[in-house]
Amino acid sequence: MQSPNYDPYAYEIHEDPYPVYRDLREAGPVYRNADLDFWALTRHQDVLAAFKNWNLYSNREGVSIDPSSRTSAAEVGMSFLAMDPPRHSRVRRLVSREFTPRRVAALEDRIRTLTKSYLDPLVSSGGFDVIADFAGLLPMAVISELLGVPEADRAVLRTWADLLVHREEGVRDVPSEGKQAFVNIRSYFTDLVADLRAHPNEGLLSALLEMERDGNGLEEGELLSVCNLMITAGNETTTKLLANALYWLSENPSQREVVHNDSSQIEAWIEETLRYDNSTQMLARLMTEETRIHDHVIPAGGLVLLLVGSANRDEAVFPNADQYQISRDTSQMLSFGKGMHFCLGASLARLEARVAFEEWWKRFPNYELEMELAERVHSVNVRGFSRLPVRV
Repeated sequence: MQSPNYDPYAYEIHEDPYPVYRDLREAGPVYRNADLDFWALTRHQDVLAAFKNWNLYSNREGVSIDPSSRTSAAEVGMSFLAMDPPRHSRVRRLVSREFTPRRVAALEDRIRTLTKSYLDPLVSSGGFDVIADFAGLLPMAVISELLGVPEADRAVLRTWADLLVHREEGVRDVPSEGKQAFVNIRSYFTDLVADLRAHPNEGLLSALLEMERDGNGLEEGELLSVCNLMITAGNETTTKLLANALYWLSENPSQREVVHNDSSQIEAWIEETLRYDNSTQMLARLMTEETRIHDHVIPAGGLVLLLVGSANRDEAVFPNADQYQISRDTSQMLSFGKGMHFCLGASLARLEARVAFEEWWKRFPNYELEMELAERVHSVNVRGFSRLPVRV
């Protein structure tokens, strides 16, 4: 079988990339794109093995295919996502100390209050944009409160975060608007950190600064990079998860009936959405030594893409993988990664989604999407909607 063309910058396939993934897997476990000079792992077993083997699959140049992101300074923007041990271990350990399951669980009441505050005014509206009026607001509010970002600053931070991941057709790198957004975010948190040093609050950022006073904290650059990562990843991925879940439930009436009849299935609905159409489609790695993977020899320094979206549709692990089934076992999905780079915010994303949909379902069980007006985001590795109108 002739291998299909897989180009992460070809946004037309993002409407439904999964036929492309299927063809890639059938053509072979490794795909080579000579024009863009990368290899891609398409099958679950290989993506899982790569996640677990940081010695061979390095993160030191970050997780993006964008050329300007793949530098030794990539960690400036992606924090411990662009580090290998031992530095990765030290930075992640310090952040994890303040990002514990207990701290996350304690946010539930506040997340529910925020959710209600966004949904209640929409009840009598007749219709609204899921992204602009709800899914884009809640995650930014939650991560902002966690960090200690004032409410007045959240809208502009969300705009900058959106610009960081947005790509235009034909642009194969971070556009100038995205680069400026990064500068803006870093400048903002430089000022906020200075203010919190003088006037600490109860947020996670203040807690990290307290470690600094004890002489066991993050360096200034590391702290700013953590802020950049959290305000971007904490906003973008959960926003896309919420909209993707509403979309796929609407597209599958039998599964919608399951949730309609039993709201305890909300968590299973979230998990199947994470498997079926995750907001993070692929992550890049750098090979540290020449390695044969199946029938391909990848040189040291070669760029390898881990196609998470493809791995989550692998029939060898998920029978009838192209069917959206809330009842399925999703325990082997790779949506949050595996190994030492497992997503630190996974439990928070799941909590936000569960609370959001518990409150959504009380108000809008009969929602109808206006897909003729919907718009998808243009991004290299983030999949979801930038606009999703709904009638209620």
